[in-house]
Amino acid sequence: TYWVYILASKPGGTLYVGVTNDLTNDLVRRIYEHREGLAESFTRRYGIKRLVYFEAHETIAAALQREKNIKHWSREWKIDLIVAGNPDWRDLYDEIVR
Repeated sequence: TYWVYILASKPGGTLYVGVTNDLTNDLVRRIYEHREGLAESFTRRYGIKRLVYFEAHETIAAALQREKNIKHWSREWKIDLIVAGNPDWRDLYDEIVR
């Protein structure tokens, strides 16, 4: 399984779109790295730590294409995607570490 995810600095804040694989290891590890400031300088620089959206894909090609598509969307479309599944902008990290 491959994962596309969106992180936010706060509800309605700065957004980051990423891709990784394996929910039990890589998604948890990758989000942990973002939360702890160990990952890319963009997320660290803007305090982007809140996991607000994620979706599964069967192939890496599908996940990479979806990530690319979402990155090219307008901010409004990204926010609509988040709000459709997470209207309160909850941090979903606790849901993936269980």
